[in-house]
Parts: sequence; structure tokens; C-alpha cells
Amino acid sequence: MTMFRSGARDTRRPGPAPEALRLVKVRRTYGSAENAVTALDGVTLSLARGTFTAVMGPSGSGKSTLLQCAAGLDRPDGGIVCVDGKELTGGGEAELTRFRRGRVGFVFQQYNLLETLTVAQNTVLPLKLAGRRVDRNRAREILTSVGLGDRLGHRPDQLSGGQRQRVAIARALVTEPRVIFADEPTGALDTRSARQVLLLLQEAVRVHGRTVVMVTHDPVAASYADSVVFLADGRLAGRMESPSPDAVAERLAHLGDDMPVGV
Repeated sequence: MTMFRSGARDTRRPGPAPEALRLVKVRRTYGSAENAVTALDGVTLSLARGTFTAVMGPSGSGKSTLLQCAAGLDRPDGGIVCVDGKELTGGGEAELTRFRRGRVGFVFQQYNLLETLTVAQNTVLPLKLAGRRVDRNRAREILTSVGLGDRLGHRPDQLSGGQRQRVAIARALVTEPRVIFADEPTGALDTRSARQVLLLLQEAVRVHGRTVVMVTHDPVAASYADSVVFLADGRLAGRMESPSPDAVAERLAHLGDDMPVGV
């Protein structure tokens, strides 16, 4: 099943998808019978290409599950997930892995760097895993752009937390993904390092044309995004454009008081 059709376009060279991310009635439940917990309850969401979206909500609202299902790291129990026009909910695991390596980038709170590899080696690792050509000059350019051009030979234990996260962003960018998923990317960082990371994510959108979807609990981090999507009890609970830290904090404080039917 294909969510997007190319019309009169040459299907051998498809144009860019009109939406970077589309979820239709996505459901995800953990456990069974009386112990079942519904993490996502029929979520429908569409995000345009070249946008920066923050996903927020209370603990247990389904934020991380939404990110994992959208990124193809977890399979929903029902509904449709499309990334860059490609439906992720119908193929096998091998096909899904190839898709993630080709069109999706990841930035995690705990960096997920290999301690035995250098900064440069960690950065190009996704290319090697995907069997793609490694352009070391390009990798060096990206690392220089995130302020690590003089750290190519360092290992993660020789870097600060902020520097490690910048390596993770460089690693996400090197494959030229259509969508970058970031799960609490500033959660382990001090204020200055967090700001640097958020500015780099903004640059990925505004300069490189990527789409960024970021789960965060921090209203200040969310204010760097173009919009915020709120979740409560596994359902969409609102959306805010051009967010400010105060407005986001106020909305979070009242989540669930007046949940709308849709966004």
C-alpha cells in the first residue's frame, strides 16, 4: 500500500514527498489482557518537509513510542506510518533496516557512540553499515561545521557531553537523511551545550533542508522548534506554532484539561 502517488512523474525518479512524516490512526499497546498499556491511541499526524517539530507531553504520554514507531524502530499494532512517502508498516525487517539507513537519522540522549572508535569513525559508521561509499572529506566538512574539525582522532571518552552529542548530529547528517529523529537530545547536557545542539538542529532544517522531529520535556528546547505537538494519554492534545518557553510551559501545565478531538 502506498500513501503517495507520483501522478505523471517518472516513477523511476520520484520527486520529493509532499510530507516528511504521516501517521494515520497509529496504535501501540504493550502487555496483554488486564496488564495492557495503550501507549498510542489512534494518532493521526502530518508534518511538512523542512520543518522542526517538538513532541511534548507528561511522562507516559506516548512521546517516545511515537518517535520509535515513526522512525521504524518499533512496529505499531495498527495504523499507517509513512516517512518521505514510503510506508513503513508493510515491509519486512530487512527492508525496514535498509530504509532507516538510507533516509532516517537518529540523535539520542545518551549519544550511542562506540567508545572504541574515533570521532571520524563514529561519524561514518552508518555509511559503512549501509554498504555506501565513505566520503571522508565530506565527513570532515560536517564535523568541522559542528565545531569538531580538530577532534577527528579523539575517542568519545576524550570529549565533553556536548561534543559527543555534536558527533551524534554529524553522524545523523552524514547519510543525508530526509528526517532526523531526536529523542531528548539535550537531556544530559548543560545549558550552553544544549543551546549549541539545538542551534545545530535548527541549521539542519534551515540550511540543509532536513526535517527534524524532537521529543523533549524542556519548554526552552521546544522553543527552538517551528511548532510543538502535545500528547496526553497516547492521544494528540494540541499543537502550537512559533512556541515560546512560557507558552509551552503553560500549555503543559494544563494538558488533559480540554483535550481536543484532533489537531
